[in-house]
Amino acid sequence: MKILKFGGTSLKNANKFLQVSSIIEKNTKKYQVAIVLSAPATITNYLINIIQHVIEKNEIPKYIDDIQNIFFKIIDDIFYQQPNFSYKNIHNLIKDQFVQLKKILHSIQILQICPKNIYAFIISRGEILSIAIMQAILQSKKYNTTIINPVDNLLSNGEILDSVVDISKSSLNIQSLQIPLKNIILMPGFIAGNHKKELVVLGRNGSDYSASVLAVCLNAKKLEIWTDVDGIYTCDPRIISNPFLLQKISYEEAMELSYFGATVLHPKTIFPIMKYKIPCKIKNTNNIKEPGTLISTVDDNIHINLSQQRNIKGITYLDYAVMLIISSTTMDNTELLTKKVLSILARNKIWIILLTQSSSQSNFNFCILEKQLSKTIYILKNELKLELNNHEINPIKFKKKLSIISIIGKDIHFQSNIFSKIFSALSKNNINIHALTKGSSNNSISVVVNQNQKEYCIQAMHTTIFYDTKIIEIFLIGTGGVGKVLLAQLKDQINLLTKKNIQFKICMIANSKKMLQNFNGINLNHWEENLNTSKFTFNFQELITQLKHTYLHNPVIVDCTSSKLISDQYITFLSSGFNIVTSNKKANTNNYHYYQQIRNTALIYGKKFLYETNVGAGLPVIENLKNLLNTGDKLLHFRGILSGSLSFIFGELNENINFSNATYKARKLGFTEPDPRDDLSGLDVARKLLILAREAGYQLELNEIEIESILPSYFNSIPDIQTTMLELKKLDNIFSKKFQQAKKLNKVLRYVGTIHSSGKCQVKIEEIDKNDPLYEIKNGENALAFYSKYYQPIPLVLRGYGAGNNVTAAGVFSDILRTLS
Repeated sequence: MKILKFGGTSLKNANKFLQVSSIIEKNTKKYQVAIVLSAPATITNYLINIIQHVIEKNEIPKYIDDIQNIFFKIIDDIFYQQPNFSYKNIHNLIKDQFVQLKKILHSIQILQICPKNIYAFIISRGEILSIAIMQAILQSKKYNTTIINPVDNLLSNGEILDSVVDISKSSLNIQSLQIPLKNIILMPGFIAGNHKKELVVLGRNGSDYSASVLAVCLNAKKLEIWTDVDGIYTCDPRIISNPFLLQKISYEEAMELSYFGATVLHPKTIFPIMKYKIPCKIKNTNNIKEPGTLISTVDDNIHINLSQQRNIKGITYLDYAVMLIISSTTMDNTELLTKKVLSILARNKIWIILLTQSSSQSNFNFCILEKQLSKTIYILKNELKLELNNHEINPIKFKKKLSIISIIGKDIHFQSNIFSKIFSALSKNNINIHALTKGSSNNSISVVVNQNQKEYCIQAMHTTIFYDTKIIEIFLIGTGGVGKVLLAQLKDQINLLTKKNIQFKICMIANSKKMLQNFNGINLNHWEENLNTSKFTFNFQELITQLKHTYLHNPVIVDCTSSKLISDQYITFLSSGFNIVTSNKKANTNNYHYYQQIRNTALIYGKKFLYETNVGAGLPVIENLKNLLNTGDKLLHFRGILSGSLSFIFGELNENINFSNATYKARKLGFTEPDPRDDLSGLDVARKLLILAREAGYQLELNEIEIESILPSYFNSIPDIQTTMLELKKLDNIFSKKFQQAKKLNKVLRYVGTIHSSGKCQVKIEEIDKNDPLYEIKNGENALAFYSKYYQPIPLVLRGYGAGNNVTAAGVFSDILRTLS
């Protein structure tokens, strides 16, 4: 015997009814089958709404005819496609049912009340008609059928609108029917009968429960529940875009998922099949070939993928939770208080979703659904009146608008690192945890968070638990030389990094005029063309707004501009959840207060602020200096060539190339800024020196650095770059004389930044002899000599190319990867 249950979406139109009949036919070749049907999609909700409308508006709504017409449309289309379908009989049955409904609704209109037994009768009409239609289809295909009347045969107890079946007595009733083995059994779901033989309904997911009960009563070997999803997923697909479909899950895990909010099955449905060990499979009528999810006794620990934790099966949630906080004023009576509160709640049938207790603080906290809050507070205040009046307990407090997020898996408490994974995921995303507790069954761990953080919490935990892939979402601002090269480097490395479980998503590419944006990732094959034709401009406020409504794993602002306007937004970016990687020096050379504010904000929000390329382009200067200082070293003195462009220009002087030609050549090679005055003013070197000094602990401002400009002051007033390049020729003789003078002393000219032990900083042209580590530096190289407590008299020297788009982009790329650590 096999039970097949079909939900409303599987019966929403004629084609679906016929598809279901084909599934039934296929199964009859191997088994005797029993079919349980829901009402067609939306019908039950319509009937509930009609009852409310009659009571509230004192009229029978006209759309009751629309509901009747849904059924007429279904049988009209079936009759057109299925020969021998008993159309007239079913048409008359539908008509009679709705005539009866209208009479009942008219009585409700007069009385202005709907008794529960009448309510149950009305809302169950869809199931009754579904069975009649399916029986007619199967009979037209020459199958023998038997309809089980659940009112007569499923004996239930409890509320009329939420009854529980007595399975033992119902089994005796059904087994006494002696149904022929060749017959297809049909039974409407959702319906049962009480000891008075009154029609009652079985509450939420009642048709699934009916199928589960029928499986036990008929001693079935299998149960299949057909719905509109492929099975049970690791998480709600409406929240997670890429959940995994579970191939197999244990009864206990399915029960935990259901208890903590998963809507695929209700706990009432699972309990009978778990008790009698009947395997249940969830299948999809829209995707018949999909194997679905098997719920059974044995869990073979089937892996979803290689990276999934062995026994973790899913994440689910409950919304509209409230945490009540009851605290004792003394340590002595905490245990007695806890027992008394639990007894009160149990006696009044108040569902405690989870509870936590802190003996050190004498707190007893528990979560209920918000709809039970008023009742619970009223009961507790009355039953604990004596304790409250005697100040043995503090006033009852509560927190509303909470969600309970639960991770489900067999023996999950014994999973290695599961708690550290949860805390890591939540802390990284700045999610505040109100409580964390282990389920008593050892199959769940639950966290309580603010409801407005629910989706971020779920997405963060799902990614951390079920994926090994590390994701970086890049928001690139600046598509000049460095930005363009960076995108090329990212594109070239995608395959290699994918093999290392690192995934890049370029979510935004923006410049001063245009913007491309796609949170699922921009195709880098045509980004430049698409950016040029884009109709959107970059707006950081809009970006922040979008981010608040979009979960991202590791969003990184990559600033490849030299814009102060962008750097002034760094605090906003950090506090909005972005990491920042920047080659832009403006933030780190802003006033010292802003410099500190950025770092404090990054620390508060747990975000990375990385700027290695601010000083040495691709050279690992900042990180090495930080490592030295963190190990207790102290900077005593620093000298360095900090400009690749000026390194190149002054190196060319050694080759007897005049100053203007050397500058022209450096500009052509991309070593200088578009306007060479930005380099030749010495301001860029001063900015780098300021950053190093601040890293070493000196609280300096940019205007405190002594700068010897390479250019005379009148160059500042030259209106354009072309004229500037021509004017540089006037300096050729001046630099030629300086070079010759140094040469006579066996020295070379270099543009050097110095940090003295006193904190004084200077940038100037110096004559360097052969014993100086900066003597050989040319051709665009940078060299940084750190004299420290550990490195003296021989300094720590970092040397390498300090200019060019390739090395700068590579340095930015390296910082982006460091956001994963």
